[in-house]
Amino acid sequence: MTTERMWWLQVVDRLTGRGPAPIELGAQFRRNLPLYLVGAVTLAAQQVCMASRDYLVRDSVDAIGNHASDVAARSAILILVVSMTAMVMRLLSRITMFTGGRNVEYELRRELLAHLHRLGPSFFGRLATGEIMSRATNDLQQVRLLLGFGVLNVVSSLFGLISALYVMLDISWRLTVSALAVFPVLILVMRRFSVALFKRNRDNQESIGRMSDRVLASLSGVRVVRSFAMEDAELAAFDEANADYLEKSLALARLRGSMGPVMGGMSAIGVLIVFWYGGVLLVEDPKFTQGDFVAFWLALLRLVWPMMALGFVAAIVQRGRAGYERLRSVFDAEPDVVDGEELGPSAIRGRLRVEGLTFAYDDTKVLDGVNFEVSEGGSLAILGRTGAGKSTLAALLPRLLPTEPGTVFLDDRDICDLPLETVRAAIGYAQQDAFLFSTTVSENVAYALELPPVELIEGAAREAQVYDDVMMLPDGFDTVVGERGVQLSGGQKQRVALARALIREPPVLVLDDPLSAVDARTEAAILEAIERQKAQRTVILITHRVAAAQRCDQVVVLEQGRVLERGTHDELIAEGGVYALFAQEQQMEADLAAIGIREAPSASLQEGPEP
Repeated sequence: MTTERMWWLQVVDRLTGRGPAPIELGAQFRRNLPLYLVGAVTLAAQQVCMASRDYLVRDSVDAIGNHASDVAARSAILILVVSMTAMVMRLLSRITMFTGGRNVEYELRRELLAHLHRLGPSFFGRLATGEIMSRATNDLQQVRLLLGFGVLNVVSSLFGLISALYVMLDISWRLTVSALAVFPVLILVMRRFSVALFKRNRDNQESIGRMSDRVLASLSGVRVVRSFAMEDAELAAFDEANADYLEKSLALARLRGSMGPVMGGMSAIGVLIVFWYGGVLLVEDPKFTQGDFVAFWLALLRLVWPMMALGFVAAIVQRGRAGYERLRSVFDAEPDVVDGEELGPSAIRGRLRVEGLTFAYDDTKVLDGVNFEVSEGGSLAILGRTGAGKSTLAALLPRLLPTEPGTVFLDDRDICDLPLETVRAAIGYAQQDAFLFSTTVSENVAYALELPPVELIEGAAREAQVYDDVMMLPDGFDTVVGERGVQLSGGQKQRVALARALIREPPVLVLDDPLSAVDARTEAAILEAIERQKAQRTVILITHRVAAAQRCDQVVVLEQGRVLERGTHDELIAEGGVYALFAQEQQMEADLAAIGIREAPSASLQEGPEP
């Protein structure tokens, strides 16, 4: 659905007084009730036409028997007219009711995506991506069929049953009772089928989710699979998931396949009774004419379909119920992070204060009582070993993880009291693990803005030191980067993500190790860009390199989730603590690298062939 279409639907909602889309099926049915009512009226009109056709056929058959050709001809023309009218009514009913089902599918999918955006890491840790995709596609399709095709068949079967019974009872109540002798047994059989269908449909849809997740994981990690030559192992894992899906699908198919013969067989018993007893009435009852028998037979055929459709409708209903049950488990998941109750300020200056910030993943504590403060326009480097909690801290600042109230303050206001949109617009975040969408470089850089000028995109790319690399791509900024940016190197992806953060020009900029995948020359250029950013906004730099940290006003050293050291670069060097040790180790690495570079040419000369 395009943005224009979504805008149009919002206007329609305002004009008709329709509020936000509900997620309950009953509420969705009521929301589309006008469409269903129009469809029901057209179905009723169709069945009235079909009943009229039965009577016209009776009159025509009796007229032929009485050699009244003019009456038979007139009846034939009327039969054609009412049949065409019934066809038009049938078409209109499908248009309106199918539209209702499509509306439900669209709105539930939109609400599902919006809800998924609000859910936190705890939910995605419980439910795999492939399983979520299965629920957003297969399960939603079953719900759409339930409130589209299912509702249509229920209403059509009900009106067809009433219309057919009216004609049959009007012609002969005794023959009607005989034809319906198998009906109670049919109801009992359908109840047993319905219970089994629900369970097997649910099992089948869960197996689709597991198989989808297996395929997604294998394709997402295809480079790792190839590098370790694990194609056979992945294929074996997929075969196992595929075999489970096949088994569940066949079990469902066997059950659904048996419904038709069972329902048809029981209906055939009713047909045999009609032929037997109808023949008796033709012979013994002078009031029961050949036209009556033909009309009764046509009405019975219209009654047989609702009886047989019971199984078909039951299958649709149970598939829809199973699909909605799985969707509801997603809708019922509570977000880890919710909007604050206060209104956002008109302007953000960029002063950031952290007091006693603690965070744990389940029972593993990652941060413990972290405190620091950055003034408006100031800069802070957070440095530590791998696993010290630096990236977790960076994610807590814009509330990408559930931040404890009273621990992080933006311009002296608790970020938990502010709207999420305000917090995340004020705190730009460039992640260490850069994610790029499968679109052009230009659209990835300008992701947070709506149609920014080309100059702004190129300026952000220059600041992130990725402009020259982009211009070397086949189509420049219009080059499609592929799934997760597969067409770019790790360093290029990281710098495109950095440009995406810079182009927003937020009051606070959090950079999570932007130098982890770049060479020395690019590192120096990015550090100069960070230096320029410091003059325009508050900067929080997550890094493990002292060369980057020393450019910031203050440095905080994290160790096992706690603040171990705090001060300026010079102060921490003078203290001779962990920070000074980091500086010494990295200086030694730089000196050794420089020696290696200088010795490389001479070594190659010594190892050359003798003249």
